[in-house]
Amino acid sequence: MFSQFGEVLDVVAYSNIRMRGQAFIAFPDEESAGKAIKELQHFALYGKPMVVQYARNKSDVHAKRDGDFDDHHAERLKRKEARKLMPLPGSHKPTYKGPGQGKPKTSGSIGEILITAIVNAPRPSGPTQHIPDEYLPPNSILFLQNLPETITQQQIQDLFQPYAGFKEVRMIPTKKSIAFVEYETELQSAAAKNGLAGYTFGDQPIRITFARK
Repeated sequence: MFSQFGEVLDVVAYSNIRMRGQAFIAFPDEESAGKAIKELQHFALYGKPMVVQYARNKSDVHAKRDGDFDDHHAERLKRKEARKLMPLPGSHKPTYKGPGQGKPKTSGSIGEILITAIVNAPRPSGPTQHIPDEYLPPNSILFLQNLPETITQQQIQDLFQPYAGFKEVRMIPTKKSIAFVEYETELQSAAAKNGLAGYTFGDQPIRITFARK
């Protein structure tokens, strides 16, 4: 999903109580991160709208690239110890904050973004975030890329509906070059994926892979 906006250097997702439902995506530059924020803001993933923003701190991969990983790592350990002293979410009553206090920063680590509000999303069975799209495990949902900007939802539906088990087409209004097609079973989506491999709209070949779980 995010690789369409630039090279993804690293993906870090958390499962602990304090950070559950959050993930960090590291891009090589701020331009790529900005595009991802613009195009995927409030995109519904597993039925929950994503909130995408710049990360507050530098990522490990950027620190290693910049040559200051030791200082970065030491500072991160300090922040981790400080967080241990903080109450867990929901364990205390909210306190009043004056104007301008407690607002997230609009910019931070160059090229890294923070994704939140993916609450109760099912956890993948393995580290699929690092598997190339072509080798992802079967999924009843297909991920379409490289679609013409002028394509309509009806055109996609006409293409995939003839295959058994077709359920629906989901498009991103601000990014018409990608879409999701859902089938009832993984076998049915695989049949459509194989049957339409190499299909072109005009002279533009579309890319069809299984969606990431």
